[in-house]
Amino acid sequence: MFEPVRGNPYPDSHVQGDGPASHPLLEPVLPLLGRWHGRGQGQYPTLDQNFRYEQEVDFSHDGRPFLHYEARAWLIDAAGAPVRPASRETGWWRVTPDASLEVVLAHPTGIVETYVGRVSGTGFEIETRAVALTPLAKEVTGTRRHYSLDAGELTVVHDMAAVGQPLQHHLTTRLRRRPS
Repeated sequence: MFEPVRGNPYPDSHVQGDGPASHPLLEPVLPLLGRWHGRGQGQYPTLDQNFRYEQEVDFSHDGRPFLHYEARAWLIDAAGAPVRPASRETGWWRVTPDASLEVVLAHPTGIVETYVGRVSGTGFEIETRAVALTPLAKEVTGTRRHYSLDAGELTVVHDMAAVGQPLQHHLTTRLRRRPS
């Protein structure tokens, strides 16, 4: 008779050296490992006003040659109090032998994006190669993201082409790693 395993026998690691050994291909992206938290600002021509938000971002691995990525954000008011949930996404970052990046992200709003990009020192640049939409999803035709690490801070700049607008600045977030 089959007896289920109690708990996950292959947990993800958010800390280098903790948990399973990282796959050698992940070397260029290992500085992203961890749980990050911070604030950002957003804008877009189709919105009435600019907005502020808080965000949590997790990068982890289970020993295989990809990072698991998860992010969620919520709008905040001028005093920093939560207003309502905003975006949420999950996906995977793969590194190829030549340090190219392949990224797949899925959003609960019916959008799936595939990205290609490069690692350059402490910077990670990805741009959509394809965007798939469910019938009721908002029209997004392309995005570009730049992640940069400097003095313990992860900055994410996100450009977007959507709802008839050309590719342009949408979000900037500054995050700090949370203690494990």
